[in-house]
Amino acid sequence: MSKRPGKLVIIGGAEDKKGDMEILREVVRLAGGKHARIVVMTVATELPIEVGADYIEIFDQIGVADVRMFDVSTREAANANSAIKAVEDATCVFFTGGDQVRVTKLLGGTRMDAALHKRFEDGLVLAGTSAGASMMSSTMIVSGIGETNPKIGVVDMAPGMEFVPGVVIDQHFAQRGRYGRLFSAVAQYPHHLGLGIDENTAIVVEGQAFEVIGAGAVSVIDAGRLSYTNLEQVRHGDDLALCGVTVHILPKGHRFHLRDRAPLLQQDTANTSEPTRGVDNE
Repeated sequence: MSKRPGKLVIIGGAEDKKGDMEILREVVRLAGGKHARIVVMTVATELPIEVGADYIEIFDQIGVADVRMFDVSTREAANANSAIKAVEDATCVFFTGGDQVRVTKLLGGTRMDAALHKRFEDGLVLAGTSAGASMMSSTMIVSGIGETNPKIGVVDMAPGMEFVPGVVIDQHFAQRGRYGRLFSAVAQYPHHLGLGIDENTAIVVEGQAFEVIGAGAVSVIDAGRLSYTNLEQVRHGDDLALCGVTVHILPKGHRFHLRDRAPLLQQDTANTSEPTRGVDNE
């Protein structure tokens, strides 16, 4: 019997850590509940002790008995046997916020990188918040200017960790006014869907579908049917014209099919036997 790939919990940052903690509780549930074994990966932050300790306390409060921190500050650490064991023993690896470039620089191509992908194929839950969300895609936003209209040069892109292909993820989306930079990103990569995830909001991805959880919304920007752009005529700092772009706004409970580039509305799911969360394992 073939194994089912794991789920991704991709969080837009600033998730609730003191109230109902809906998103973090869902991470724990997916990872096995009271039997979860969670590794908090602090590779993205320059304050691993402080950040790691906070999440250990939170997961302990939720009821996880086996939660530990693993920090990677050198590529040697990511190639060590202890790194592989940490991944192999976990039911969930949780990536904290920080700087997504640190994740790819320190983990990319290492033994730990390979172990994460193999374990994910075998059912490991991978979760990430803020920078830990951005790095999930094959192409990621490294930096960019918020609160601006789409322009040439407002966003810098780089390869990500490739856990979910075909998307570009931006976080703290509505709160930091990042519509312009995500539009600019998908203008350059129209074959990718732009996923803008608000704070205290997440998508739970299984196979080719995701469901939104949390307090905010997810904006899906699809330039696949882009009919006109002045991208090739303008220079750095100039305004972009984008015609024919489709935007979907999806709050909690709404779902989307990545391969079909289409929302899965209630009438679409009423006639299927698929589970509510994390459908379609193709």
